[in-house]
Amino acid sequence: QVQLVESGGGLVQAGGSLTLSCAASGSIFSINAMGWYRQAPGKQRDVVAAITSGGSTNYADSVKDRFSISRDNAKNTMYLQMNSLKPEDTAVYYCNAIIKGPYGPAMHYWGKGTLVTVSS
Repeated sequence: QVQLVESGGGLVQAGGSLTLSCAASGSIFSINAMGWYRQAPGKQRDVVAAITSGGSTNYADSVKDRFSISRDNAKNTMYLQMNSLKPEDTAVYYCNAIIKGPYGPAMHYWGKGTLVTVSS
């Protein structure tokens, strides 16, 4: 079994910063692409940022120049540094990863999410 566990969410004032972490554990052979998604109340889940196993990154236009995604492959952990937070960044943030176990094909896994609330 593979688990993704997010941490680091919380309440922050507009203009503040938070760092989210996503730790993968279990029967892991390799981790391919990883990404952060978010879902605000009443809205669909959208991608925020993604990172390949080689470290190439992509960001949603709404977070470019404010958020930074990174990963520590030795620790099977991904991070999202969020700066200059805005009230519209308020959402549940989910971790996603494409993980291959010892047997079978690679599969998508999701964490349970961590809530980020930005007050104005």
